[in-house]
Amino acid sequence: MLFLWLYMFYSCAGSCAGLATRGSPAPPRFAPPLPHLLQPAAGEPGEESSLEEQRAAPDSASPISTFFNGSGTKRLPQAIIIGVKKGGTRALLEFLRVHPDVRAVGAEPHFFDRNYERGLAWYRDLMPRTLEGQITMEKTPSYFVTREAPARISAMAKGTKLIVVVRDPVTRAISDYTQTLSKKPDIPSFESLTFKNRTTGLIDTSWSAIQIGIYAKHLENWLLHSPPGQLLFVSGERLISDPAGELGRVQDFLGLKRIVTDKHFYFNKTKGFPCLKKAEGSSKPHCLGKTKGRTHPDIDQEVVQRLRDFYRPFNMKFYQMTGQDFGWD
Repeated sequence: MLFLWLYMFYSCAGSCAGLATRGSPAPPRFAPPLPHLLQPAAGEPGEESSLEEQRAAPDSASPISTFFNGSGTKRLPQAIIIGVKKGGTRALLEFLRVHPDVRAVGAEPHFFDRNYERGLAWYRDLMPRTLEGQITMEKTPSYFVTREAPARISAMAKGTKLIVVVRDPVTRAISDYTQTLSKKPDIPSFESLTFKNRTTGLIDTSWSAIQIGIYAKHLENWLLHSPPGQLLFVSGERLISDPAGELGRVQDFLGLKRIVTDKHFYFNKTKGFPCLKKAEGSSKPHCLGKTKGRTHPDIDQEVVQRLRDFYRPFNMKFYQMTGQDFGWD
């Protein structure tokens, strides 16, 4: 009798509860906090947070968190824009982000030069989530001139594709100086920084603005760890005059379908360089910010000519090493 009574009690409790709630929607099983859902994804355009703030959730996300935070997996980059500073790396990255199969970090991680001791797990955490068939990318122009970077990238993955955007080294040096001048108006003149001794005409190769442009020297270090076919050299000048053509070469190199074409660009006469008709995730035209395309100061033409003479043999060697004539002379 006791068992029969217990059976009847629990049966009644279950059916009564069902009757009480019939016709009313069941309460939600979970309620994610709205502030979390409104946070931008790490590394997306417009986000100005530090790298520490860009660290996202672990890869082993639950189905619920994956649904709300975007599906996909965080992977180490299969391709990296490794240089060069003031060559056009930001423009190339923004152009590539239009491609649906490219996912890239917005900020420069500086992992292989400044943050290597943090480890690959920290580096991977900075990457955006990607789906099968998408490429993860990042760009840090200082890698090209960092002596340890080639070996470190090779240790991460020997097949990592490397892209170098190069530009006339004289123009690049002036652009580099212009950027520094905008932040430090009281720095010495370009002419005085160029020479160790202007009377003798000895170029100061310890000045980073000059040293970066000795491309052949830096490339020798990369070729010790990566075969030539693993590197692609993009012309910064052609990226302005023919962005679709250079993007075509880059898409081929990355094994991507040529989706980014001339229909994506228009030339902005005010800025003096091409802009996107539509940026990633937007229906509006997009040009690089005011820090790009600064007006260069007037430089003594004798100094410019001496720099051209200085760079000429290095340029010739670089042309031979890459199999490309960039036409800087």
